[in-house]
Amino acid sequence: MNRFARSSFLFFALFTVAISIQNANAQDASPNVIIIFADDLGYGDVACFSEDSPFKTPNLDRMAAEGAKLTSFYVPTPYCAPSRGTILTGRYPFRHKVVRNPAPDAGVNNFGLPQSEITIAELLKEKGYATAAYGKWHLGHQEQWLPRTQGFDEYLGILYSNDMFPVQLVHNEKVVEYPVVQATLTQRYTAKAIEFITTNKDKPFFLYLPHAMPHKPLAASNNFYTPTTRNDLYADVIAELDSEVGRILQALKDLKIDENTLVIFTSDNGPWYGGSTGGLRGMKSKTWEGGLRVPMIARLPGTIPAGVSNDAPAATIDMLPTIAALTGVDGPDDRKIDGRNMMPLLQSSDARSPHDAIYGMHGANLATIRSGKWKLHVRSPGPRHFHRLSQEELENYIDPRGPDGVILLAPYEQSPPSAHPGLTTGDKPQAMMLFDLDNDRGEQKNVADDHPDIVKEMLAKFQAMEKQFPKFKVPKNDYLFKKPKPGRPRSLMRLIGGELRYDRVPETQKHLLK
Repeated sequence: MNRFARSSFLFFALFTVAISIQNANAQDASPNVIIIFADDLGYGDVACFSEDSPFKTPNLDRMAAEGAKLTSFYVPTPYCAPSRGTILTGRYPFRHKVVRNPAPDAGVNNFGLPQSEITIAELLKEKGYATAAYGKWHLGHQEQWLPRTQGFDEYLGILYSNDMFPVQLVHNEKVVEYPVVQATLTQRYTAKAIEFITTNKDKPFFLYLPHAMPHKPLAASNNFYTPTTRNDLYADVIAELDSEVGRILQALKDLKIDENTLVIFTSDNGPWYGGSTGGLRGMKSKTWEGGLRVPMIARLPGTIPAGVSNDAPAATIDMLPTIAALTGVDGPDDRKIDGRNMMPLLQSSDARSPHDAIYGMHGANLATIRSGKWKLHVRSPGPRHFHRLSQEELENYIDPRGPDGVILLAPYEQSPPSAHPGLTTGDKPQAMMLFDLDNDRGEQKNVADDHPDIVKEMLAKFQAMEKQFPKFKVPKNDYLFKKPKPGRPRSLMRLIGGELRYDRVPETQKHLLK
């Protein structure tokens, strides 16, 4: 072998070894994880989940086509904070103890996700993951409950709902914007997300992106806001949210890490007025399917096949165990984790649910059970919101937490309560209603009398779970206002922001102080 041949052989051998090492490292690389958690996004707000969706979501539709969608995916409660505690811990709200919404302008300040709870961020941080959360927290807005106490390296967002005074943007533990221009929130959260992804492209990362939209007040940036058609603000918001998901997916491709990044898109509960449940009954805050069933899309090329659509029941309780299994992290073994690894459902349209039953709560109470095709409302879902108002009153309703042009900045064309997002027909709400969801997804016909054996079996499971509930004490509220006269509602505090404190009221409200 001559000198040139020996040199060529040595180069080829070294090159082969380098490629082998690179491939081995790629195979051994811990996958990145991104959870995009929309706020009040309905089942029918994503076009690929409903043929009758009034909205266009090309990026989310493409994400589903390239990955998997779960069409019977549930949150544990039909409203914000408890649902957020569950997606991060894999535990039902009665276990992680956040069963209500913190609300500073109502004086509800004295609880949050206990530091004893273990979040996905804390689990992955122990394995060397970079972690960040950008968006709505709503798991406690006082110092001891802030995001960086729960495993996140960085936080940017609003600590509670974007209609609760004071709406202020917080970076880590400091207020950086007040009042907040809500029209730019979706883009700014995405920009921070892409910055984080780019910075950590060569190491594993976990990104939790709980967007503000489409929670009221609805707001979209200049490129999406269409004032010439003032009745479609909700559509503008959905279009921007969809576009921003597309930006993140494109960034992953540009950085060549999309095949090593699990991206999950889902919502914290059903829609508020103006949205769409996709033919489900009810809406946010109600335990009908429209309040508890949400869209769920997962994408991880090479691991999750393209085009999977699975209708087996799963839930946000499954997020932590699924991510733990994918990343090789041991989940907590000193507490009850309600979730199961749902990766088989994401990999096959025929995979069966890992759950014998999935439960829904309302406040501190267990309310529903779903088992197979059956759903039992042990507690009544209750009447519609504003059911005592006339059509005219619904259309002219003034939201006490609506945009005011002073400290709550958003477009004024908000959806009225007359724009109900879900079905309002069907048998009258009552306790012990049974529905066959395979044949009656809209929960129209109560078949409890036709299947007493099913009711009995499901009620036994429900009661067994209910026995695990602790006794919840109602948190002491820090109301600053005098008690109103009998029959009058308690006024909201238009708290002044700019600092992480919740005791500053404007001069116009000081006469209401105790």
